[in-house]
Amino acid sequence: MAEQATVSAHHPDGSATVLRDDGLLVDVPAAAVAEGGWRTLRPGQRVTLDRDPDGTVRAARRPV
Repeated sequence: MAEQATVSAHHPDGSATVLRDDGLLVDVPAAAVAEGGWRTLRPGQRVTLDRDPDGTVRAARRPV
């Protein structure tokens, strides 16, 4: 399942916090940031989240 979000914060360990379009904050692990092809994310940047059926964020990709 894919969701649109805006980066709220990028953390020193490579993870990020994003704000989904429905207003929910979601933590994105560093592995998911790297899987999307990013070195780092900037606050305000738009991303598409790919999630596993259990809700785990698998990748933060460029928005579509």
